[in-house]
Amino acid sequence: MKTLKTLQTLKSWLAASILLTLLGCEFSEDSSGTGYVKLYNLSKDSPSIYLTIDEDLTEDNNDDDHYEQTYTAIAYGKAHSNISLTSKNYYYYQLAWQDDDSSATDDLSVIYEDTLALVDDTIQMIVLSGSILSPQVMIHSIPVIDDDDDTTNDLFNLRVLNMHSNQQAVDFYLSKENESFNEAILVGQYSYQQLSDNEKLAQDDYIFYITTAGSDEVLFRSSSIPFAYSSQNIMIVKDNMGAGSSPYVLDKMSDSAVIEYVDAEAEAQFRAYNAVANHEQLTSYQEVFALHINGVGDNPVIAALPYGEISNALVLASGDYNIDLTSTEDNVPLMSNHLLSLVGNTNKTLFFYAEQEYVDNDNDGNIDENGDGIIDEIDVNVFSLMVENSVLSSIYQHEIEIVNLIQSDDFAQVAVFFVRQDESISSAIYHRELSYKNTGSILLRNNSYQVFVIANNNGSSIILNSFELIINEQSNEQFLVLESSETSPTGYKTTLFNQTAEQE
Repeated sequence: MKTLKTLQTLKSWLAASILLTLLGCEFSEDSSGTGYVKLYNLSKDSPSIYLTIDEDLTEDNNDDDHYEQTYTAIAYGKAHSNISLTSKNYYYYQLAWQDDDSSATDDLSVIYEDTLALVDDTIQMIVLSGSILSPQVMIHSIPVIDDDDDTTNDLFNLRVLNMHSNQQAVDFYLSKENESFNEAILVGQYSYQQLSDNEKLAQDDYIFYITTAGSDEVLFRSSSIPFAYSSQNIMIVKDNMGAGSSPYVLDKMSDSAVIEYVDAEAEAQFRAYNAVANHEQLTSYQEVFALHINGVGDNPVIAALPYGEISNALVLASGDYNIDLTSTEDNVPLMSNHLLSLVGNTNKTLFFYAEQEYVDNDNDGNIDENGDGIIDEIDVNVFSLMVENSVLSSIYQHEIEIVNLIQSDDFAQVAVFFVRQDESISSAIYHRELSYKNTGSILLRNNSYQVFVIANNNGSSIILNSFELIINEQSNEQFLVLESSETSPTGYKTTLFNQTAEQE
């Protein structure tokens, strides 16, 4: 296997004068008086993290000459664009999260504090990793590359950073998009938290491969990734939190963005939820259905899923599938040829529900032709709603995905309020409004909530359901499903369950 250095020597598509890493030429000749800083959040169980830069923590912050700035909070897997500041021997910096309603700097909960030197034409990349309970912070100094030859010779700049939490060294390869691993070039071998030197490569489309150090077993292969500009890029090896079997995913970080790439052959997972209640129009259905995927065996992949239950997770290759539902009593079709589109490494839930439609055979807009006050004819059809599950794992806040499956002639939408002890419904800051067949997510901080599902009917607010919800460090990301129910005293019910199965 050729190495990147060897190939650079052999290939004519790199100009001879720039074949080797040009560390000594990465600084601009003229000092700009400007340095750069950015935060990259790789702490999987952290909430979004705020970066504060302060000239002197002991100075009066009301002084007009005193520099203090708190920047936008950064979620897991994200980073700031390069933040420009005046070069200075040191600034103080703090990493913090918002543990109450206020995002003011003085109200944030600080998890880490240190000093930081900003050097001319250099990016100080702060990398937060590990658990938020015992954070690890590293700073990588990366010279800003402003090389006119890159544009002239159609080159781009590449570094590699290994941040996979197993802390094992990896071998990192690349090939052209029309080549395989057999033709791949070893860029280098990188230990945990190691940032490589800069390499200059021809602008093109590339595929990247990851193996454990010294192995030729490919554990990750990216799709084709374009590099069309003379930009500065870091390819970051990190943990895969998705459904695929590869342990790795790859972040491509530029000066202004982070793009995640998953294994090109990553599998996908989905579960099914049965929200189809009995109905007189569904004569063969007894609140249990079987789910068939065309082209995946002759038997149903879910043999029997009762009403109100969630299936186990099913693993499939990424792609597009046809979904059929049948009754378990006599195999009568309930729904046919619905699309199941699975993107690699994603984890989804399919919600199946029944919808009533009033039949207007003569299309005159009147569904009570004989004027007896009774709807003449009702059709009931089964439909599906696909929702992508959250892969968040923060211990301080959790995502609730609300799914509204309530069909009503009396109201078009519902509001869900999450009310804390010192709040009322009118003052609650956590709430969502959702129309029928729609979903919406909300992030809740750890606390105890009284949850109210409310609809507006002819100017009156009607409580459809209410219950207590406790969110703590052991909580998971959850679905909150809103449905009609003939057995509930109010005629409506709510169901809570984890977005991802425990064994996953």
